[in-house]
Amino acid sequence: MLSHQSKTNIEPDLPPMDEGWWASVLADEVTLDSESQDGDARISLSTGALMVDWEKVQSVFDQDEIVELFVQGFNRGGLLVQGDNIQGFVPISHLIETSTEFDDEERRLVLADYVGKTIKLKVIECEPGHERVVLSERAALAGEGSRKALFQTLKTGSIVNGIITNVTDFGVFVDLGGVEGLIHVSELSWGRVKHPSEILSLGQPIKVLVLQVSEENARIALSLKRLFRNPWESLAEMYTIGDIVSATVTAITRFGVFARLDEGVEGLIHISSIPQESYQNDLDNLFKTGQVVTVRILHIDIERRRLGLGLMDE
Repeated sequence: MLSHQSKTNIEPDLPPMDEGWWASVLADEVTLDSESQDGDARISLSTGALMVDWEKVQSVFDQDEIVELFVQGFNRGGLLVQGDNIQGFVPISHLIETSTEFDDEERRLVLADYVGKTIKLKVIECEPGHERVVLSERAALAGEGSRKALFQTLKTGSIVNGIITNVTDFGVFVDLGGVEGLIHVSELSWGRVKHPSEILSLGQPIKVLVLQVSEENARIALSLKRLFRNPWESLAEMYTIGDIVSATVTAITRFGVFARLDEGVEGLIHISSIPQESYQNDLDNLFKTGQVVTVRILHIDIERRRLGLGLMDE
């Protein structure tokens, strides 16, 4: 799945590595549906309740080995698996038999179908201090030893191909061929992003830039927006005050309307520049997200990345 395209001289300022994924993935793991149609039977996911051989788990992770574990139960977030003194959780995004089209009932049926089976997995996170073992069926498809080979190949500035495996509030996870990287929401677009799902979707092939690689904790920071020139750098060259252009409404607020130019830069149509009689004290009466409007460039502040727009009569 990994394709090493090229290398640039980019020296990016990196956002902090976001740990929120684990909170969201594991938040639903306190209780787990066991082999029960109605979900009455519950079991604890705490690995501390069982005899877990942490030395073995760590070795399996370090050696990038494939293990076969029994699926004991499931919850909405994924599967509980165990065997041979190993117990852990497989997030639904790391299962082969998943789809972006599943509704809640289809998701439940797919997860329930795994129960009682033995599946091949890789350990993708091992944290003895938190009694946490996270595994992936998808990563096992890449074969044993692929993670080590991948980390030897990945370098800051590399452009690689991958597949989107998870879309969260704070960013998008990309399978690079047995290891996942994160595109933080701040690295998705040069423009404002309300939610990553506006930009990318689960299962989508994607080309990304590698910002940072940490083999020690299996973290890879990625960027989509840095594959493209920062439009703010060329905005002053392309436009002058007074230019009339088209823009697409992206957000409606109490103080005005944000609209995006074709180059991806957003500007503000301040409420003071919109005749009150045209919207009757509610901007939703005049504007809709996605609506194309004609605006005049009022001011451009490259340093502060602010663009002032005025609404033109249509």
